[in-house]
Amino acid sequence: MILCLGTTPAAQRVMRFSGLMLDAVNRATATLDGIAGKSVNVAKVLHALGERPLATGFLGGARGEAIRTALAARGIESEFVTVAADTRECVTVIDESAGTHTELVEESAPAEPDDFARLLAIVRRRMPGCRAAVMSGTIAPGGPADLYAQCVRLAHDAGALAIVDAQGPALIAALPAGPDLVKPNRAELAATVGRELADEHAVLAAIRELAERGARRVVVTAGREPTLLFDGTQVWRIRSPRLATLNPIGSGDALTAALVWRLVRGDDLGEAGRWGSAAGAANALTWMAGEVSRADVERLAGEVGVETSQVWRDLQPVPLRNTFSG
Repeated sequence: MILCLGTTPAAQRVMRFSGLMLDAVNRATATLDGIAGKSVNVAKVLHALGERPLATGFLGGARGEAIRTALAARGIESEFVTVAADTRECVTVIDESAGTHTELVEESAPAEPDDFARLLAIVRRRMPGCRAAVMSGTIAPGGPADLYAQCVRLAHDAGALAIVDAQGPALIAALPAGPDLVKPNRAELAATVGRELADEHAVLAAIRELAERGARRVVVTAGREPTLLFDGTQVWRIRSPRLATLNPIGSGDALTAALVWRLVRGDDLGEAGRWGSAAGAANALTWMAGEVSRADVERLAGEVGVETSQVWRDLQPVPLRNTFSG
């Protein structure tokens, strides 16, 4: 079992337009409704790949119940804390003529301290049966910045891999706990280290900072640019297949899911990254985030470019500025 934790799941609506004009009436050519949020996307992709995920976090109101029902209908096990606030809704707006994908994000409502205590009790109880735990996304307002750090320690106590897909305070707080893998995208990494990352060398320097603060593996995605991976000694550069995409939203979550899928099977980080890149590409072939086909992942894995980098040994560390302290 792989635990997928996120405190901000979402009801997801995807609206497609042949053309979109601001400050005008726009009529959608198609509308899809589904379930998402980073942790839910990870759980959906793991299930599609043949794993047994356990989704947990916060759900509330009618949208929360709809997410529970949808997960159960897919055969995905879940155990959520019911909170007072309604689960949020996010809308993806796709302009097919311009090829743009705009995400309208409803922020999560605050949760109570007791809600976080109940969530940690679920994690503490269920973690011993898990091979890995994935902590994804923003921590809901009202929560402790070290929530993911606490979960990393619980995972290690149970002998499970701990993966953190977050940025800023949540990521910085998790680093001393020694997560087995962290996966920010390039913009999130820049926000975490508090400076612009203008080129690959700057990204690698920031990766080294995270590693020196405790991350055992670091994976940084950058949209269509190569994904960079570091396992403590080796750097890989992964190039995704070039495809005509339908909707890239959620591709980072699909990549995370496939990384974990392969790591728990004993693959090294470079090989796991190849499958992760294939899953990210497969996600972009679907209209709804996290709705990948395993057949697409297996087909695309052979089209992923993997190369090792020689720049790491010459890279000088830059001290990590804890922009978010205090």
